[in-house]
Amino acid sequence: MKNNNQVIASEGYPFIALFGFITLVFALLGWVTITVLLLLLTLFSVYFFRNPERIAPAGDSLVIAPADGKVIFVGKVDEERYFKARTTKVSIFMSVFNVHVNRVPCDGKVVDMFYNKGQFVNASYDKASTVNEQAGILLETENKSQILFVQIAGLIARRIVTYPVIGDLLQQGARYGLIRFGSRVDIYFPEGSDVTITIGEHTVAGETVLGTLS
Repeated sequence: MKNNNQVIASEGYPFIALFGFITLVFALLGWVTITVLLLLLTLFSVYFFRNPERIAPAGDSLVIAPADGKVIFVGKVDEERYFKARTTKVSIFMSVFNVHVNRVPCDGKVVDMFYNKGQFVNASYDKASTVNEQAGILLETENKSQILFVQIAGLIARRIVTYPVIGDLLQQGARYGLIRFGSRVDIYFPEGSDVTITIGEHTVAGETVLGTLS
């Protein structure tokens, strides 16, 4: 999968190069204040696209966080696209200061995917789950349990990147995409799953346990 063994996510290189080049131009022109501001912007781009290594916890049926951020919703909702039933949804909000590389929550096969164009309201709002631009993956585990996780664009996010295609076998903790710049990920657990994460907790993608599948 893309971005393995890279300190900076490859999607960040064009931004870093662009801001770095503009910084150099203004430095050569002697415009000190603008140069400092652009240098800070360049350094922030490096920080934003950081891609740290993570170690997934051991344990059968564990579901780990696909995103760094703060849990802003845990509760029962109707999921009509695939499950057509009441499911437990966990929403993780990523600010611009969080790592934005997303990771696979559990081992499984990609059995379906979708992408919907939409709005760019603040990703912390409940309605972002339905009205915002989003891309989802339906994953089926070895024991035939299914889990849905959805990348959702935010107020200033304008690009969702998803690497897998239908039929791919994904490994828990593997990098599967990212969102630029500030967004959320929703995870839909099938009926009978045990969700242990609570609202207000902070997650680390690839490491924090959200619960176990049914």
